[in-house]
Amino acid sequence: MTDKTLAGKTILMSGGSRGIGLAIALRAARDGANIALLAKTDTPHPKLEGTVHSAAEQIRAAGGNALPIVGDVRNDDDVTEAVLKTQGEFGGIDIVVNNASVIDLSRSLDLPAKKYDLMQDVNVRGTFMLSRAAVPILKDSENPHILSLSPPLNLDPKWLGAHTGYTLAKYGMTMATLGMAAEFAKAGIAANTLWPATTIATAAVQFALGGDMMMKVSRTPEIYADAAYEIFLKPAGSFTGQTLIVEDVLRDAGITDFSGYAAVPGTPDDQLFPDVFLN
Repeated sequence: MTDKTLAGKTILMSGGSRGIGLAIALRAARDGANIALLAKTDTPHPKLEGTVHSAAEQIRAAGGNALPIVGDVRNDDDVTEAVLKTQGEFGGIDIVVNNASVIDLSRSLDLPAKKYDLMQDVNVRGTFMLSRAAVPILKDSENPHILSLSPPLNLDPKWLGAHTGYTLAKYGMTMATLGMAAEFAKAGIAANTLWPATTIATAAVQFALGGDMMMKVSRTPEIYADAAYEIFLKPAGSFTGQTLIVEDVLRDAGITDFSGYAAVPGTPDDQLFPDVFLN
């Protein structure tokens, strides 16, 4: 049976101080969901808006309950503490969102070893460790979901060779998630990935991809949030092991007009910038 609301459901998310993660949290909060955020942003960043505390305030203002947890998804103790704190505060965990991610599109010869390691540690290891730590509690949920914000596996050489370090890290997130889907299918835990067809207007896109020009030809984080919301309502027992595309999820839900998601109102769909990995 499909859930009709996220009221009373508990989400544990890595990151979420801003951008797509915060948009997903706010969409769930409108139903009255509980959201625990594991993020490093205890104090304001000089260039980026939002901390885990300001995100928690927005979640509460939207109608949800918030538990800000200052920690690093790379730290095993922080991950364990986040799972236990979330269970202690809200009585369980229904959804894990692997949102924390590092992006660097440098070519292989230009990518510093430390940045390669950082992408592997946050994107791949963080996804695996947070999901794994939550599994024993997810098993007790009526409709448990793991959702990772990562792309479908596209072995086209143009993507494998475009930014090998970043590609490895994002595909690693997807493979870890698909592995969890297979491993814990009998336990009724759904594990899927979600990725957009266009770039999304976030700080990561602005600073790592194309500045203000790229922001103008992107969609807002709300399109990602609305698609994630639809996934969370699906029956975990039968909706798992999929690499989903944001727009396809919304079309399946009967939403076909995406004009309201344009970062610059009125921008035609054919003028939006296609996201990497899909085109």
